[in-house]
Order: sequence, then structure tokens, then C-alpha cells
Amino acid sequence: MAIAVYLAIYSGLLVFLIGCFLRIREYSRVPFHLRWELYPVPHEAPQYAAHGGSYFESAESWRKPQEHHHVREWAAMLEEIVFLRSVWESNRRLWVSSFCLHSGLYLSIAAAALAAIAGVVPAHAALIPVSAGLATAAAWIGITGAVVIVDGAILLLISRVREPGLRNYTKGADIFNLLFFVATFGLLIAGTLVSGHAAATAEIVRGALRLDLSLPIHPLLGAGVVCASALAAYIPFTHMSHFIAKYFTWHEVRWDDRRMERGGALERRMAENLQYRPTWAAKHVGADGQRSWVEIAAGDPPQEVRK
Repeated sequence: MAIAVYLAIYSGLLVFLIGCFLRIREYSRVPFHLRWELYPVPHEAPQYAAHGGSYFESAESWRKPQEHHHVREWAAMLEEIVFLRSVWESNRRLWVSSFCLHSGLYLSIAAAALAAIAGVVPAHAALIPVSAGLATAAAWIGITGAVVIVDGAILLLISRVREPGLRNYTKGADIFNLLFFVATFGLLIAGTLVSGHAAATAEIVRGALRLDLSLPIHPLLGAGVVCASALAAYIPFTHMSHFIAKYFTWHEVRWDDRRMERGGALERRMAENLQYRPTWAAKHVGADGQRSWVEIAAGDPPQEVRK
């Protein structure tokens, strides 16, 4: 049992990392974005951010060095990651369920990290209490995270089934993903409660790091760990990888207020975009796949055909 669980853990982690790398490479290679002109930008100077402005307000701003207040940007990122501020502001009815699901995931990740640290602590007499304390903390944090995840996933399932606004664009994959979370963390909870003297989740992580093949693992808990590993491998290849997309959306689109400088990287990327040959279906654009953006923008718009 132990070898199967360990293989699942390492395989899931490897596939997760590969999937994240592929997603990052995909997003980093997309064509350059169009400016959104949304303000305030978190890294803007306080005198402009206070009223939703930008450094473009200052006289001859293009001649002055552009300031970046990274602490404000980090604070905005932390507020969104931890508290889901955009969900709170835009769709408050889903905030509780979304917050439960995400905070539970954070707790589960923290529990796995604590268990991993406990696993690499040297087997020295003086360090045994430290390792045991970390393992105990990992166990309690992990079970709390699992319970919160299940609660959040069930609440989201109910919302998707009952609310017409969500039901209209809910796909089978959305239901499957939430059921995957419920089943996985439900197994982990049940396995932890019934495992008795068998290894708890924290001990499994420590056993995987030390390749302890003699570790007794309860079948129910082992099934939960295998499902968790499969879930981790699955996430980067679905829309649940939005944690990667969000970084690019914010830093490369919403918060990108760089000015165009002659001969700079921004000018080169824009020049590359202008050579694309769009194939939009809208006839008024004239994007037939033959003309570039430069030719479309420089030419006269097609005459509307009236019937």
C-alpha cells in the first residue's frame, strides 16, 4: 500500500509542476494585449492612487522616470489571494462558498508543507519534540482545511444547481470538478477519523520523504491521498488553473501602465501585433485574413450593405 501511495504523491506533484510550466509558457507567448486603461493601479504613486488617477496626469509625464510602489502592489495581491476581494465586490453571494474553498486549499497546502518540514527534521533526540509538534500542527490544520473545502464545494454545487444565473452557464465539467473536491477531501477526512493506529496524513508525507515502505496506511486514507494527488495533477489542465491566468491578467493587462518608448520592447511587441492578419467574422472590420492590422487601420472601412 505504501509504495502505491508514494508513487501517486510523486507522480501527482510532477504532473502538477509540468502542467503549471506549460500554462505559464502558453500565457507568456500570447500576443500583446490591448491597454485597458483601468485606474487606480496599485503600484501608482499615492498622490495619484488616492483619487484613482495615474502618473499621466503630471505635466510632461513622458520625460519623468516612472515610479513603482511595489509594497502597494503586493498588498493588493495579498488581499485578493487571501480574501478574494474581487468576488466580494462583484458577486458577494458566492463569496462565502468561494472563500471556504480557497482558504481550505491554503490550509491544506500549509499542512502539507508543515508535514514535509517535519519529515526532513533530523532524527535527533533534541529535535523529536519539534518534529512531533510540526506533525501534530499539520494534522489539525489539514483536517480543518479538508472540512472547509468540502463545505465550500457543496455550497458552490448548490448555487450552481439552484441559481438560474449560474445554472445557465454551468457545464458538466464544473459539476465534476466540485464533486472531485468533495470526494477527495471527504475521503481524507474519513480516512483520518477511522485510521486508528495507521499512519495519519502527516505521517504519510513524512514517510514519502523518507521512503518508509513499512509504514501502515489505512486503505481509506490511502485512497484519499491518491485522489488528492490525482486532483493536483488534474488542476493545471483545467480552468481551475486560473491562479496562473490571474497573474498574467493583472500584471500584464490590468496593471501594465508602461509608456511607449521609441526602440523599446513595448514598441517591438506592438509592431509585431500589427502584422497579424485577423479573421474576424464581423464584416464591418474587413478582417478577411488577407490584410494585416496596419492595412485594416489605414484603409477605409467597408461600406455597409443594406437590404
